[in-house]
Amino acid sequence: MRVTALDATLPPAGLPGLDPTLSRLVEVPGAAADAGHARTWHVLDSGSALSAGGIEPVGTIVAVHGNPTWSYLWRALVAASLARAEAGRTPWRVVAVDQLEMGFSDRTSLRRTLAQRIADLDAVVGALDITGPVVTIGHDWGGPVSLGWAVENRDRLAAVIALNTAVHHPDGAPLPFALRVATARGMLAAGTTGTTAFLDTTLALADLDPAVRAAFRAPYATVARRRGIGGFVADIPATAADESTPALRRLSAGLREVTVPALLLRGPKDPVFGEGHLDDLTERLPHADVHRFEGAGHLIAEERPYAEVVLDWLDEKGVATDAAASGAEPAAGVEPGTAAEPAPGADPAPDAQPAASTAAAPDTAPTGRLWDALDARRDDDDTAVIDMSTSRDGAPLRVSWRQLATRVDELAAGLAAFGVRAGDRVSLLVPPGPTLTAALYACLRIGAVVVVADRGLGIRGLSRAVRGAVPDVVIGEVAGLAAARALGWPGRRISAASLPAVSGRALGVEASLSDLARAGRGRSLPDAPAPDADAAVLFTSGSTGPAKGVVYTHAQLTALRDTLAAHFGVTADTGLVTGFAPFALLGPALGTRSATPDMDVSAPRTLTAAAVAAAVRASDARIVFLSPAAVANVVATASALDSADRAALERVETFLSTGAPVSIELLCQAQALMPNATAHTPYGMTECLLVADVTLPEIEQAAGDRGVCVGRPLGTGQVRISAIDDEGRATGDPTTATGVTGEIVISAPHLKRGYFRLYLTDREARRGLADRWHRTGDVGHLDADGRLWVEGRLPHVITTADGPVTPVGIEQDAETVPDVVRAAAVGVGPVGRQVVVVVVEAGARRPGLASPELTAAVRTSTEQTVAAVLVAPTLPTDIRHNSKIDRSRLAAWAEHLLAGEKPTAP
Repeated sequence: MRVTALDATLPPAGLPGLDPTLSRLVEVPGAAADAGHARTWHVLDSGSALSAGGIEPVGTIVAVHGNPTWSYLWRALVAASLARAEAGRTPWRVVAVDQLEMGFSDRTSLRRTLAQRIADLDAVVGALDITGPVVTIGHDWGGPVSLGWAVENRDRLAAVIALNTAVHHPDGAPLPFALRVATARGMLAAGTTGTTAFLDTTLALADLDPAVRAAFRAPYATVARRRGIGGFVADIPATAADESTPALRRLSAGLREVTVPALLLRGPKDPVFGEGHLDDLTERLPHADVHRFEGAGHLIAEERPYAEVVLDWLDEKGVATDAAASGAEPAAGVEPGTAAEPAPGADPAPDAQPAASTAAAPDTAPTGRLWDALDARRDDDDTAVIDMSTSRDGAPLRVSWRQLATRVDELAAGLAAFGVRAGDRVSLLVPPGPTLTAALYACLRIGAVVVVADRGLGIRGLSRAVRGAVPDVVIGEVAGLAAARALGWPGRRISAASLPAVSGRALGVEASLSDLARAGRGRSLPDAPAPDADAAVLFTSGSTGPAKGVVYTHAQLTALRDTLAAHFGVTADTGLVTGFAPFALLGPALGTRSATPDMDVSAPRTLTAAAVAAAVRASDARIVFLSPAAVANVVATASALDSADRAALERVETFLSTGAPVSIELLCQAQALMPNATAHTPYGMTECLLVADVTLPEIEQAAGDRGVCVGRPLGTGQVRISAIDDEGRATGDPTTATGVTGEIVISAPHLKRGYFRLYLTDREARRGLADRWHRTGDVGHLDADGRLWVEGRLPHVITTADGPVTPVGIEQDAETVPDVVRAAAVGVGPVGRQVVVVVVEAGARRPGLASPELTAAVRTSTEQTVAAVLVAPTLPTDIRHNSKIDRSRLAAWAEHLLAGEKPTAP
């Protein structure tokens, strides 16, 4: 006899965001071990609303919640899909189920295993007469249930989507700490069923509105109604002996056969499902689009606008159309091939953009391998790399081409013997120098993907980057390995230097680079990677948000080498001094000797003029690469140079500063130290390290325009401008027209392949563009001579009532005022009605309003109306370059200060 109190029921009225007309109960025949018993399910189903509007769906999205949530989790997806359908956009039916024992569905006496739940889902899909293409979406333990159904119903499947889930647990590996606590003897029943502890803990993983939190708690008010929570936890397959382990293994193996479009969305701040789980899913679904929402956690559906992402992705992939074309049965009334079309007369998607009228992207065919020059000089005893921070007998450490090539071969073979395979990610936590150079080229040679994130990101940023890249191997110095151990970074450990046995064990080190080199001697190397294989993940500076991993292929790195060599005339005799981390490893690729000055490369301001001169003298270099912050300190410490130092610097022929804008005054001061060098300021970014270039004489000749002149595109690279509208959005078709202010759009053979597991970032970067083009996020314009001028960042455009205003020109004006060292122009107020506020660094000891005299001088310096002038002791800058002003932080600070809050340092 069924217990009435545990029967399925409709949710109470008034739950925020839940349309009660879409909530219904469905009688479903029991499946598998539950056969012969009719079960009542509660579902959210948009089908009736679509029918009432005369709208035929193109297919059905079946949404499966995890533990301890219920179908309420998917309310945003249900609402968004209906709104879009009513607007004439692709109409999807959404069915979000309450799994049996959960939500407002029946409670039964049956123990529900993973296999049973997959069978249950199949039964409800059949009972609901879902006949068209099916997209599954699951979260938490709803992920294995939905993916298990997908594996068993591939003939009906149109796409799979998963949010923070897992489908594999390695034998012998412990469960995540939160689940170990929940499943511990004596805790399971008490924490999941007897009390609301498990439910409370889960809901505390997101900052939920109290009414939303109450809605999630609504189905679980009594011990009897919480039995399913405990049952779900008890069924977690943690060991090979657990009852659901065979089912989990079947579905995880079957995922490799799933070829339909796949989307994986993840909140990284999840104590249960870690980066390793995502890595496993991407290995099983290598074609999947992946996006990590930085800052989000386990309840990602409550923290990010996932519903619009999902529906946009389905449109972008043409899922409904593809499913119809492949023979999957469409929903009633839908003609194959027309599913993704909007209704007649309907507006297109709000974010849709026409394809950019850009020229064809440059050819990306490589001219060889990145290590060709190293191979060509392997019998050469001339110097290849000089490490100024390491000395032997008082002289800097020198490594010959022969030594370097031999070491690279040995390490490459040793890494292969260690188990590193093509495609494995190797995080390099080693400062620039011969050791890092050898390790990097060894990894590239065997097809391993090097992950480079420097200490300039700070410990939090570095940890976020490394964990997010999920390295298979970490190679590091003691400090890096200690951080990896303390912060729980993934990957096997290799020490850069040989360590005492006790230290090695404490750090989890399995081998040193010397051990690998010995193991690799005499071994043959595996086949070289293909040109289009991934080669590196280079992390951005984090100056405009969390650092992003930028993926380069071997062909793109080779194209970078070729562009650099051709533009700057690098030969075997040129010699490089590289105080700028991104270029510190290119010497061997260019076939010329390179020297790293005695400095902390992750802290550019540690570089002194004497250190540059010493490196130039040791390497007889003709080219010097420095970052803007390094240039500033070199100029500031020039008084320490002696006659030998100055003589060495006089031999430099080319001086480059890249990474952030450099003032003409600072360039002139630097060139005075290298009087025979031509000063260049290449423009680029992690996504495309060399975009354009300009010399100091060209900058002086071009003076008078607004912004920073960065010159013309390098090599076969191309630049376009996408005009900005009154709200500061880049909506114009990319153009080469003179004087159009907008977002800078670029293409080059050495442009990155994409971002690492940042699908949305990739999508925005190519929005409305042809293949192999990229939106930089910078704003600027082209002049009549085809030169590019940078005027700031897109997020920093000030949207006044008179139209958009870019910050750099105003800042340049303000910096002509005596005593103003640096200035930042920011917008305060609502979009479209912002006012311009200028914050200056002018010797003030305390932050606040500028004096009337300074305010008047700044206002007089510029044609732009300035609402207020503020002073700060120092302007905040990014971590890596120490030179890019953090305008977003200043804008928030200025708004608080002008609102009357107590002034504090920005």
